Amino acid sequence: MKQDDADELLDALERRAIEHAAQADDEEPELKLLDVLTGEIASDQEASAARDITLGGYIAEHNRVPAFEGADGQPYTVDVDVEETGEPDRPFVAFLVFLRWAQTGAGIMDHIESGDVATGATEEAARQAALDLSLYEVKAELDAAIERRRTEHEE
Repeated sequence: MKQDDADELLDALERRAIEHAAQADDEEPELKLLDVLTGEIASDQEASAARDITLGGYIAEHNRVPAFEGADGQPYTVDVDVEETGEPDRPFVAFLVFLRWAQTGAGIMDHIESGDVATGATEEAARQAALDLSLYEVKAELDAAIERRRTEHEE
C-alpha cells in the first residue's frame, strides 16, 4: 500500500469517527439534574436516559452495583443492608455498606458503613427507600463514612 493511499484511508476513518461521534451526541437527550431528582421528566426518552441516576436504577440498568473512588482515593463498591430497630415508629432502617477493594481489584481489603439512610415499615420499604437515593447522595455518604473513620482513628 502506498503512503498516499494509507493517508487517505486514515483521513476517511477519522472523518467517519468524528461524524459518528457527533451523531451519537445529538441522539442523547439533555438531562436537567433537578428534573431527574424531582421526578419531573418530560419524555420516555429522558426517563430512559435518567434511569441509572439512582442506586437502584443503576443496579437495574447495569446488572451490577456501582463503583466509586472515595475521598481517600481508594476504590469502593456499595450495597444496601437493612436491619430491624425494635422501635415501633421506625421498625426497619437501611444503611449503605461500602467495600474497599485493592487497587488491582483483586480482593476486598476493608469495609465501612454509612449511617442510617432510610427507614421503612417493612424491610423491603426501607431497602427500596435506600435504592431510591441518587448516586450523588451515595457518593456523599461514602465520603462522610471515610471522614468518620479517619476522625475515629485520630482519637
